[in-house]
Amino acid sequence: MAAPPGDRVSSGACQERRLQGEVVAFDHQSKMLALKCPSSSGKPNHADILLINLQYVSEVEIINDRTETPPPLASLNVSKLASKARTEKEEKLSQAYAISAGTNHKTIKDCKWQEKNIVVMEEVGSALSHVRKLVEKHFRDVESQKILQRSQAQQPQKEAALSS
Repeated sequence: MAAPPGDRVSSGACQERRLQGEVVAFDHQSKMLALKCPSSSGKPNHADILLINLQYVSEVEIINDRTETPPPLASLNVSKLASKARTEKEEKLSQAYAISAGTNHKTIKDCKWQEKNIVVMEEVGSALSHVRKLVEKHFRDVESQKILQRSQAQQPQKEAALSS
């Protein structure tokens, strides 16, 4: 089966279900076919892309050959892709390192660890007030928790004194 992109094909899948769609790509080595099918959600301007392993397909039948030449492939900015991949890798490593240190960065996204020091937004000055507010809030929360625990501990003592 070597249907070029743009051909419409129908195939019998391993689950006795017929799949029909436009060939987007075909890889000879792995025998994988990418089909563009109408959206399963029913949305008009959407499509599903199905990857089909032809080793598990009983038959593939070409319904319509593409008559016009396929459009040229879009050019890729390789340096931009490499830069994006590098940035994503650094971000994921940073997240993994933060998680391994027992932290996360839900509040401030740009937090990094340098040994035992936390570096926030690459510069302390712009984040200092925000970090200070977070630390102060933590201390207030801890203090209010202590007060609440004391009042709950004293409640049974007061009730015991009143009942006797």
